[in-house]
Amino acid sequence: MTTQPLIEANGRSYARPPRPVVVICLDGFDPEYLERGIADGVLPTIGALRSAGYVGTALATVPTTTNTNNTSIVTGVSPAIHGINGNYYLDADTGEEIMVTDARRLRCGTILGAMSKAGVRTAVVTAKDKLLKVLAYEMDGIAFSSEHPNVADLTALGFNSGEELVGRGRPDQYSADLSLFALDAGVRLMETAKPELMYLSTSDYVQHKYQPGEAESDDFHAAVDRRIARLIELGATVALTADHGMADKSDADGRPKVVYLEDALNQKFGAGVARVICPIADPFVRHHGALGGFVRVHLLKPCDIAAMMSFARSLPGVELVLDLATVCERYQLPPDREGDFAVFTDRGTVVGARREDHDLSALGDHRLRSHGGLGEQRVPFVLSRPLKRDYRERATKGVLRNYDIFEFALNGVD
Repeated sequence: MTTQPLIEANGRSYARPPRPVVVICLDGFDPEYLERGIADGVLPTIGALRSAGYVGTALATVPTTTNTNNTSIVTGVSPAIHGINGNYYLDADTGEEIMVTDARRLRCGTILGAMSKAGVRTAVVTAKDKLLKVLAYEMDGIAFSSEHPNVADLTALGFNSGEELVGRGRPDQYSADLSLFALDAGVRLMETAKPELMYLSTSDYVQHKYQPGEAESDDFHAAVDRRIARLIELGATVALTADHGMADKSDADGRPKVVYLEDALNQKFGAGVARVICPIADPFVRHHGALGGFVRVHLLKPCDIAAMMSFARSLPGVELVLDLATVCERYQLPPDREGDFAVFTDRGTVVGARREDHDLSALGDHRLRSHGGLGEQRVPFVLSRPLKRDYRERATKGVLRNYDIFEFALNGVD
């Protein structure tokens, strides 16, 4: 049992960190990158943690999107409790389609907020600015993004800006450096401000473009590994997980495998019968054209919902169709923010709304790689220190969730 004072957050108890703890969400870090990276020597630091710490996998929350899972990680609970069930959703009461870019729809506090209120020195750096207001919700401490690194007041550390802290200018949002900038900021904060608890969240730009083993992918993940090594060298317990995996969604000829569900439903059941909402949609749509492995269907006109669900199941590439009650119960989602039914495609296929809603021209000669469905639910779960016996048993015998990572890092390591 821990002897550290316990701090409560959303019904779970966390020990005040006896040493610095850094939790990293490596966006889009599919287990294939982990396994291939260790085997090929690209990830020597993480590979060494198989004996020095813990290297395993866990399940992300569904839908396997960035907002949903980053929120689950920093709250320690499912979307049914925190309320953020995607990057994008339809408000059934108003009919408004909403992109989640702030904390207005967050229904609970965060672990970081609770820790900071208890006097723990906290910091958050995220690649994507859209996450910052959620991750730093009610948190006292340093918080900024790679997109806008100069918003934080760092004068107490002797720096006039985040760019000065890191030692280079603000990176392009469509670049590997957007993520490395966030990690470098974390390293510099650990060297200077020495936060007791820090959360770092990256972008999945690289994973959307490059598969495991490609040179660009290897270069990026090797750079991540070096930064993890530096954080460990600075005395931090490093915990690493991901918000979702990543999978190839193209056929043998490189053409994206897409189900345009709203087009298909309107053609079969009549124009304007349903609205399909893609929760993967976000300000970074050049990555994926707002196409992922999960959508919500909202009925706009009276119709035979059973017939519509049966038709959706018959479409090539569709893996699962669930009604509102079932999808909420099975995946712990908030019923008031879901559709009348949900559609999942298999790991090799994406689903969208209307063809006109999705622009894939930015892919160029790259194959479509995306996430959002059940095929991207398994993610790495890594800690730099050995687990206590009860936590190791829980890891090996139970089902871990990526949002268990704070508990393991704060309560579960020797």
